[in-house]
Amino acid sequence: MAKTVAKTVAKTMRLDKLLSNLGYGGRKEMSMAIKNEWLEIDGNRVTKPFLSVDLSLVGQGRITFDGKKLDPLYPFTIMMNKPVGYTCSHKDAGAIIFDLLPERFANRKPALSMVGRLDKYSSGQLLLSDDGDLIHRITHPKSHAPKYYRVELLDDLKGNEAEIFASGEMMLCGDKKPLKPAQWSEENSRKGVMILHEGRYHQIRKMFKALGNEVISLHRFQTGSLELGDLEEGKWRILDDDDLVKIFR
Repeated sequence: MAKTVAKTVAKTMRLDKLLSNLGYGGRKEMSMAIKNEWLEIDGNRVTKPFLSVDLSLVGQGRITFDGKKLDPLYPFTIMMNKPVGYTCSHKDAGAIIFDLLPERFANRKPALSMVGRLDKYSSGQLLLSDDGDLIHRITHPKSHAPKYYRVELLDDLKGNEAEIFASGEMMLCGDKKPLKPAQWSEENSRKGVMILHEGRYHQIRKMFKALGNEVISLHRFQTGSLELGDLEEGKWRILDDDDLVKIFR
């Protein structure tokens, strides 16, 4: 019988390693910054990079670096409003979503991963997290975390789209199993809202292409009951426990 190994979470950590794990810079760079009095605990300057501190101080906002409170530790999840033209990638020749975030976010350990990517020409709600268990729960079809999209089409709707998408029998070219039922609500002859319960590659674009139409605008605005709300395009915010609960509500 396989043994279950409990995950141990550090309660203390060296200051130079703490800053490095949060993405502020390399260990040597952070060691020098601490020696140069960039870090304070409870308003008191600390100049010993090897000093081990209680990690609960981070959550309490009692450690500052360059005059600002440290970012939250793991688990860390954010929501951003992705603009069109940005690629969901850590590295790409063009503009990437990390260009819109503080540089340190790309260097966190564990790394921030995208939860359900949006293609370069799509916009809206994008979640990023370093919590692997949370990412799996959100992306797994059994999580009951539906994703909501506003869709604009090139050509007029034919009127039978909702029935086809909800059938659970639609097959996309190259796929080996049919799509899960999806809900389509028409708003006018070329616009509507799609609710997906899975996230296949370019799924909505392929669904309409299979029916002889083309998506010209795609915007995700909600996951579960977590809404993008009035978050401005290109901006982001940290999600708290109440926000995370909404994803599965």
